[in-house]
Amino acid sequence: MPRLLLINPNTSASISALIQKHAQAAAGPQAQVATRTARFGAPYISCEASYAVAAHATLDAWAAAIAPEQARFDSVLIGCFGDPGLLALRQVSQLPVTGLAEASFIAAAEQGRFAIVTGGERWKPMLERLAHSLGFGEQLAGIHTVTATGAELAADPLAAQVLLARACNEAARRWGVQSVILGGAGLAGMAAAIQPVVGVPVIDSVLAGVAHALRCAQQETLQAPKVFDFAWSDVSVELGATGL
Repeated sequence: MPRLLLINPNTSASISALIQKHAQAAAGPQAQVATRTARFGAPYISCEASYAVAAHATLDAWAAAIAPEQARFDSVLIGCFGDPGLLALRQVSQLPVTGLAEASFIAAAEQGRFAIVTGGERWKPMLERLAHSLGFGEQLAGIHTVTATGAELAADPLAAQVLLARACNEAARRWGVQSVILGGAGLAGMAAAIQPVVGVPVIDSVLAGVAHALRCAQQETLQAPKVFDFAWSDVSVELGATGL
């Protein structure tokens, strides 16, 4: 049975519970999803500073997850629409690693040009940069952010669904895209709720992430992590053990 390590790079236990629920449902009984929550950082990532700290927290959560004996995983999914620490973890873990954003970009690009709808105005330039760095700059037509953060939207799902459905339709009309990504760990499950009133396919970033991570889990991987060629200073015991 494939084992997927799902890392929540923020410290919100409620978001971890939400994405664990939707991720395991998407994976089905033939795969096991184990969610780990960041041990430090922001409750919900919403700016450059919290994003930078989250990259460290992602590496730390991975190191803690693999520290126990017999803790083996087949792939890793970073449960944040922004993928903090993606390239670093991919380099060192010796496992297939993806994130909610990268997986959603892949799924959306298969249908043509796409738009993103997400919570938090500060995410717009951050996601534009990420899309270009991952090679999806041409397919990304635009980003529509709503003022409320993902955490605030998750706190009131019914009101969020009305707001997000309107935003998705506006994005589809404005840019003439083939699909809209509803991005954010806190928005897990909302794409299905609003799809009947949106004129183009709405991609749930959590479901796209799980699907891509499980496809990647079929790849042959090296289970032993690559040891850093330097000694860490003042990091957690588990992350420190990955250095010299």
